[in-house]
Amino acid sequence: MPAIPTETGLPIPGNTPHAISVTLPTWAANVGYEEGADWVVSKMQCGYPRFFIAKNIAKLAERCVTRFGKPGEAAMLFPSMACAERCRLFILDKCSEAKVRVAELHDLSPALRHAGGSSLCVVLYEASLFPLAKQYWQHTGEGISSRQADYYLRQVDQAQPKDTVEFKKGGSNRHYSRQPSTDKSITRHSSSAAAGDAETLNRDQLTYLEERYGRNLNLQSVEQAKLAVRRRIAGSLTLTDSPEVALEAKEESPAHQRVGVDDVYLFPTGMTSIFHAHQLALSALPDGSQRKSACFGFPYTDTLKILEKWGPGAHFFGRGDAQDLVKLEAMLAGGERLLALFCECPSNPLLRTPPLKKLRELADQYGFLIVIDETIGNFINVRVCQYADIIVSSLTKVFSGDSNVMGGSFILSAKALFYKQLKDQLTKTYEDNLWVEDAVTLERNSRDFISRIERINQNAEALCELVLKQDIKALHYPKYGETSANYEAIKAPDGGYGGLLSITFDSVEEAAVFYDALHTCKGPSLGTNFTLSSPYTLLAHFTELPWAETWGVDQALVRVSVGLEPTGTLLETFETAFKALTAFKQSSVA
Repeated sequence: MPAIPTETGLPIPGNTPHAISVTLPTWAANVGYEEGADWVVSKMQCGYPRFFIAKNIAKLAERCVTRFGKPGEAAMLFPSMACAERCRLFILDKCSEAKVRVAELHDLSPALRHAGGSSLCVVLYEASLFPLAKQYWQHTGEGISSRQADYYLRQVDQAQPKDTVEFKKGGSNRHYSRQPSTDKSITRHSSSAAAGDAETLNRDQLTYLEERYGRNLNLQSVEQAKLAVRRRIAGSLTLTDSPEVALEAKEESPAHQRVGVDDVYLFPTGMTSIFHAHQLALSALPDGSQRKSACFGFPYTDTLKILEKWGPGAHFFGRGDAQDLVKLEAMLAGGERLLALFCECPSNPLLRTPPLKKLRELADQYGFLIVIDETIGNFINVRVCQYADIIVSSLTKVFSGDSNVMGGSFILSAKALFYKQLKDQLTKTYEDNLWVEDAVTLERNSRDFISRIERINQNAEALCELVLKQDIKALHYPKYGETSANYEAIKAPDGGYGGLLSITFDSVEEAAVFYDALHTCKGPSLGTNFTLSSPYTLLAHFTELPWAETWGVDQALVRVSVGLEPTGTLLETFETAFKALTAFKQSSVA
């Protein structure tokens, strides 16, 4: 296993140019990060990509503003005009008097165009509107990736003054133009792209590390890589299948869930897949734009934000228990027409499993969609196809495992309500914006995901047995608790309970002592090949802690994503932290 970074702000994994987690080694460091304290923020070399704008993305945005922006403007970067215009509309809906422009760069090499490389679209807005632009960027996950930023930084560095960028008109400020209108090109302003020896050396080092340790990337295999990922998700590939084998593989395998590869769609992030599942329902279902969605159970923070901020709103059944089920049934019987019900299986961070069979019966009876996020359960451990119209997942997590690439997927069930309408709409609107280098990295990382999940399942169960012996307030894990029967009903015959668990302590002070003494990687994200811990409630709900606690998401909660360490080593690590907690309690009593 890689060395554990211990200094605030270092990437996780260490020495990884596109790491998606960052070291926050103490409870105080997490609080400092949320408060924007300089002693934390100034040290951060990276962060989780939907919350922290990567430095190379920020650098590219600055160069775009310098080249064709105006004084006082800022920029947000997206991989297509459709994404950029959605961002533009979001800003204008919140601030109708804002001036927002969208520009599209045309710098893709022929090889990258052939490989399906996405473009670079720039949303230019008044800098004071950054909080609104960032909301869209964070909730939807549609911004460009750090690898795409690297590519375009090289393009901008090499660009000549005569190269052009095209501005797209979007009609009035309140609406988008469905068909991009032409505008005369604007000449880019010449600017120095010279970098010092230190910057050049750093870039060379990062390229070496990416190719040596992040695996050598071959853009010619992008088409095969994306197909391999889609078929792997559909359960079609064996552990040793290469992208070349994927081209010849059958679309179905009796060993896994039977899903046609043509119904598997890739996205740049897991949140993007959730966002587009909601957008699809709004546009494809009869009267979709008039129907609210429902969120059953306490979800990951941005899922609920998407349902609330787009469309007519959402009904929130935050506990996802038997009482909430009764409330849902009563609401439907009273005439409320739902668009879709979103749920996680199991949920993050409380690991509760919804009653999928009953929810499916209600969906069939009242004509709404079921969208299941199976990221935590994952493709191997749970079988949810028969209950879902759409299955979404973050491929960033255990499917990749290496914590160095983002990705998401969306599976449309062939048995879905309104399947034809949904499929027809996808045919019209779906864009594959997964950046080519990210796709190749994701394919390479995921080749052994089945065997990794099996080991993680074993480690997590062993750790839970240890935790249950400790003096804590609660352990949250799918195997235990009042919703465990719901999980057993969907658990695959050879599946386990997953690698995510949460521990709630009796006080924030006790949680902090345990967290500070725990010698694992510590930062945001989950599903990594190494154990990763975080004070989840602080990071996800810092500005709404009392609200989160009303739904059982305690501030004194430490979430643990279990990795591939030797079981004995893992248990010793946690025993040491629990001993520190015991000593703290004894000293407090004395």
